[in-house]
Amino acid sequence: MTSPLAVPAPVPTDECRFPADFLWGAATASYQIEGAVAADGRTPSIWDTFSRLPGAVRNGDTGDVACDHYHRMPEDVALMRELGLGSYRFSIAWPRVRPDGGAANPAGIAFYDRLVDELLGHGLLPWATLYHWDLPQALEDAGGWLDRGTVDRFTEYALTVHEALGDRVHHWTTLNEPWCSAFLGYTGGQHAPGRQEGVAGVVAAHHLLLAHGRTVAELRRRAPEDQLGITLNLTVAEPYDASEPADVAAAERVDQLWNRVFLDPLLRGRYDDGLAAHTEGMTWRGKAWQDFVRDGDLATISAPLDFLGVNYYHGDAASGRARPAAELLGSLIPHPTRPNSSPFPGGEGIVFPRRGLPVTGIDWEVQPEGLTELLVGLDREYDLPPVYITENGAAYPDEVAADGSVTDPERLAYIDSHLRALHAAMSAGVDVRGYFAWSLLDNFEWAYGYEQRFGIVHCDFPTQRRTPKASALHLAEVARTGRLPEVG
Repeated sequence: MTSPLAVPAPVPTDECRFPADFLWGAATASYQIEGAVAADGRTPSIWDTFSRLPGAVRNGDTGDVACDHYHRMPEDVALMRELGLGSYRFSIAWPRVRPDGGAANPAGIAFYDRLVDELLGHGLLPWATLYHWDLPQALEDAGGWLDRGTVDRFTEYALTVHEALGDRVHHWTTLNEPWCSAFLGYTGGQHAPGRQEGVAGVVAAHHLLLAHGRTVAELRRRAPEDQLGITLNLTVAEPYDASEPADVAAAERVDQLWNRVFLDPLLRGRYDDGLAAHTEGMTWRGKAWQDFVRDGDLATISAPLDFLGVNYYHGDAASGRARPAAELLGSLIPHPTRPNSSPFPGGEGIVFPRRGLPVTGIDWEVQPEGLTELLVGLDREYDLPPVYITENGAAYPDEVAADGSVTDPERLAYIDSHLRALHAAMSAGVDVRGYFAWSLLDNFEWAYGYEQRFGIVHCDFPTQRRTPKASALHLAEVARTGRLPEVG
């Protein structure tokens, strides 16, 4: 079957009002902003290693300094308060808290202790993400997410964090975008650790989900009132040409190996039969991915969620037919310079043709109505918990004007149109309770290094000067008033 997540819905242009208790925030990730990669006992993560591989990251950039948030954290928290945001979604660096995946590190934990106190002191709700891709390199050397033992190490790490912060932090995201960790990391090689091992991505996905489930169970026992969830980057997978069987098959594969591989075990306690069909005959080290699923795993993975985080940037029109490179989106499956494979096992022929839509600076299509389609489709098919948009944003090449201001009309329009699409989904009955812009700051954008700017706040990397962009001021006004004015 093709993706069920395509439900046409217009983006409204009249005034949109959000509930008074709607949560407005911004999000970041530890490796992308913190820097200080060797400070206070932190040891290398897979991204420290990957970024040093020849051709892995544009211009040889690394996260060694990034936005220097580790040393400038109070300034950044104060800036969020000035913008009137209600919450900050941050991730915690596993290699700071338990270096090399080993014993707890009080000096690393102390940074997050200070961060949480700073947030609370400024009236901001702390929203912690336990894993945003910075696996300790020592654990990758032992097998990484392809080794079941990493599930145990993650649970130990999560409990260490909760013991330190759980008296003040009550909103926890276990994993951010496990699709990227599993399929860009172990199948396609676009992301750390850069492995290209076919159906191994499904094995990694299962272990990531199991780590999520075990952590939810442990935290639920310790703090039953805490809000626990996971964040998935989901797409509306459509055939580029619904009359072409190759395009329909490509969209089905993308849907299975992007959306359903996570949604069905989390929300239904099983893997969809289509996943087995699309990976039939594939093995990793002589075993099918199903051989790594043990009795009881799916019951653990499908523990009830308090919320589902959804990250949305664009939809996807897949094709199974060869096309000239000029007709294809250049960055939908990102990697700028290093040879890589399809992140979809068995999907080497899948391409994503241009549809004539506007594109961002990173060559992603701008399709706000896709967010409405995605949320309404999810709500119709699954028994969803409350939803938060935990990432949404766009990269554009911003410039600082002579007066020091940063005007970013494309990003402002992107955010505005996606908030209208979000409001349309809420009007259709989807229980969405908050929105986090990606990202608070321009930062280290993974394989693109510092070339792509997603921040609503400009970061001048040589001086580390922060400048709120026009999009930040727009979001601040929306957060203050709870409404989007009528367009035109």
